[in-house]
Amino acid sequence: MMVRVHIQISGRVQGVFFRYETQALAEEIGVKGWVRNTPDGGVEAVFEGEKEKVERMLDFCRRGPPGAKVIGVEVKWEPYRGGFSSFDIRYG
Repeated sequence: MMVRVHIQISGRVQGVFFRYETQALAEEIGVKGWVRNTPDGGVEAVFEGEKEKVERMLDFCRRGPPGAKVIGVEVKWEPYRGGFSSFDIRYG
C-alpha cells in the first residue's frame, strides 16, 4: 500500500545533519518527498512510498542522526498523491 505522511520534528534537529541523513536513508530505501529546516528550529518533511518504508523513515525521524535530540514528531497522514520523482532537501 502506498502512503503519504507530513511530519514536523522538534528538538535539537538543525546543525546535526538531520536533512542529509534523512535524504540518504530515503534514497537508499526508495522513499520520495522532501525535507527542510523550519524557521522555529525544527525540521519538516513529506514522505511518500510503500507503507513499511515510510514507517522506517518515521522510526528514523523519532531518534534522528547522532547529535540530534528529538523532542517530538507530529505526524499527519495524508492521501497518497504520487507527485514526487525523487527525495529532495528544500531550502527556504
